[in-house]
Amino acid sequence: MNTVQRGVREFRLPDVGEGLVDAEILQWFVQPGDEVAINQVICEIETAKAAVELPSPYAGTVHAVLVEAGRTVDVGTPIISVDDGTGGDTVGEPEEVREKPLVGYGEKAASTRRRPRRRPGASATGDAERGGGAAAQAGDAASERAQQPVPEAPALVRRSAPEAPAAPVASAPSAAPVAAVNGGAVTVLAKPPVRKLAKDLGVDLRSVAPTGKGGVITRDDVQRAAEPAAPPAAEEAPAAPEPVGAPATGARETRTPIKGVRKHTAAAMVHSAFTAPHATEFLQVDVTKTMKAVRKLRERPEFAGLKVSPLLLVARALLTAVRRYPEVNASWDDDAQEIVVKHYVNLGIAAATERGLVVPNIKDAHAKALPQLAADLQELTATARAGRTAPADMSGGTITVTNIGVFGVDAGTPILNPGEAAILACGQIRDLPWVHKGELAVRKVTTLSLSFDHRLVDGELGSKVLRDVGAMLEDPKTTALIWG
Repeated sequence: MNTVQRGVREFRLPDVGEGLVDAEILQWFVQPGDEVAINQVICEIETAKAAVELPSPYAGTVHAVLVEAGRTVDVGTPIISVDDGTGGDTVGEPEEVREKPLVGYGEKAASTRRRPRRRPGASATGDAERGGGAAAQAGDAASERAQQPVPEAPALVRRSAPEAPAAPVASAPSAAPVAAVNGGAVTVLAKPPVRKLAKDLGVDLRSVAPTGKGGVITRDDVQRAAEPAAPPAAEEAPAAPEPVGAPATGARETRTPIKGVRKHTAAAMVHSAFTAPHATEFLQVDVTKTMKAVRKLRERPEFAGLKVSPLLLVARALLTAVRRYPEVNASWDDDAQEIVVKHYVNLGIAAATERGLVVPNIKDAHAKALPQLAADLQELTATARAGRTAPADMSGGTITVTNIGVFGVDAGTPILNPGEAAILACGQIRDLPWVHKGELAVRKVTTLSLSFDHRLVDGELGSKVLRDVGAMLEDPKTTALIWG
């Protein structure tokens, strides 16, 4: 049992996914001295799967930030402490208060804070003086805490916030206040994407003059602050000629730490490539009718406001093929020495993001009508590209589709998502000469690539699945692809 000052609650890094062991602290949204409420977002972390915002399980005053931004720590490590205002002597903190996990990361987390127990013999008045009503009347509680005498030998001493470096007056584009001072800590007003941009560009938000409404720092503010100031013309020295092929900065190498999503993806791909025997088949398909179907679907009222793309019909074709050949939607259980055929489809969609490749999946995609599938596909890809995919959406996939055509590529050999039996890749759709009804014509053509685990899927089964997907895309109406 840890010994801490009564009223100071340590928040330990939780496992926000399924069996994650560590995470990197990307940025803090609070500093020592700041007032926080239950479920207020206090920091952003990056796990092996996604970036996640952590809400506070306690209400009160930030006592100390225990892990600085940029560090990777193990699950269970104390990362921040919050003074909930109960005060009192130094005692061992109860386990049920200190370590109760939060739920609902990626959504609104439920409150897990418990009301502190009343000491035997303590009066209601004494409880109030120790901050028992702090959650309801934060301002009164803060005032009462300020008036309480400080113990002669406290177990922990509140650490004062580090002083922010003063921004040069001459470089500020406006006279607007740069930050608000709260309890000795400098608080900047900026949304999480802006904070991430500042971190990527190496800009200290405390030195940025805000131009947004209410003193909020905008992306333009950060980008202006990142622009190097031009030196006076008289002091410029003639630049030495750089070697041919050298980058403009003069650096010969750029090194980027391997961590977070990219580290997880690399490990998963290596494991998949060297444990599952891959086989890949290719099929060129005339998708002229699919492109016409896409245009007609966009005009239907049930698809209003939704993005209807060829990928939607490719996904639907794959789901239909899985229904006909369920053995392709399986996994290999090496420990139990069993083949597990899934009678549901969690359809993975490979998405390229700033943090690397991620494969979130649409749960029970096999049971969704086409408009709902379109809505889920649109939301899933937008959330992934914004770096806000919940860890639960990254696990449990059964089969995957990837659109490499958006990169101007005709075909490729996709690597299986670990634990899955097959992955379908769709290349770019191009105008090509094609024999149509016995005559040469220009048609819309694409190449499909199906990689599969040869332990689970043999050549015959893989060929049937790929052939069926191709046939449905060649004539989606007659194969009941859209509404069947």
